[in-house]
Amino acid sequence: MFAAALHATWNALVKGASNQLISMTAVVLGHVPFAVLALPFVPLPDAVSLPYVVAGAALHVGYQLFLFWAYRQGDLTQVYPIARGTAPLIVAGFSVLAFRETLSTMQLVAITTIGCGIMSLVLVRGSQGLHNPRGATLALVTGFFVAGYSMVDGYGARAAGTAVGFYAWETILNALAFAAIVAVASPGALQTTIRNHKRIMAIGGGASFAAYALVVWAFTQAPIAVVTALRETSIVFALLIGVFFLGERLSLLKLASAMFTMLGALMLRFSK
Repeated sequence: MFAAALHATWNALVKGASNQLISMTAVVLGHVPFAVLALPFVPLPDAVSLPYVVAGAALHVGYQLFLFWAYRQGDLTQVYPIARGTAPLIVAGFSVLAFRETLSTMQLVAITTIGCGIMSLVLVRGSQGLHNPRGATLALVTGFFVAGYSMVDGYGARAAGTAVGFYAWETILNALAFAAIVAVASPGALQTTIRNHKRIMAIGGGASFAAYALVVWAFTQAPIAVVTALRETSIVFALLIGVFFLGERLSLLKLASAMFTMLGALMLRFSK
């Protein structure tokens, strides 16, 4: 839940940025100093986890690119709920059917409740949130990438024997790959990011690194589907930040969606 709050915080920081590619690049590059600082204090990941490190970094790059493309086609109110709401449902399905993880009936109901609560935010914009098939499709693909890296990172951290060590190396590889793509696709963007967006790199990158490092550690302590679902309650924190700090309007529909999402989180808390 603390990771969810951090996730909402850095998203709120970059939400108002005029150039989404620059802001996303700043956050991704901002992970690197924190990862490098963490490395001396954590063990080296077990060699068996190397394929997970590479696969996880590739999936994170895919997620970042598809999220960027989705935001170019649809707005935050459409893209974010679809991308983040579908991920817990996909992870739960694969965990039970493909990886034979055991989830209780209450946990499955709670995860479904959280996913549906998040996706119901698409209705906030009425027809504008529903009638954009290209944006919705890209958001759905983004959700599959979220589910993919969640499962790879969960099993990878378990194999590595060190959650933070695993994620630190993965995020460095992710940043290098993403920076190479940005350098080719948008010449000058890296220089602009490093020169003019140090604040987002430091605050956004730090909050993002801490948030997902906590999530990866949690993957080693609890079922991946449960952790993924709880992480996506960040949408509730994002709504609260929007209302109390950004002056956004809290509608009854937003409130109902947030309460439905938190109901799922409470169900997870008391499920065994």
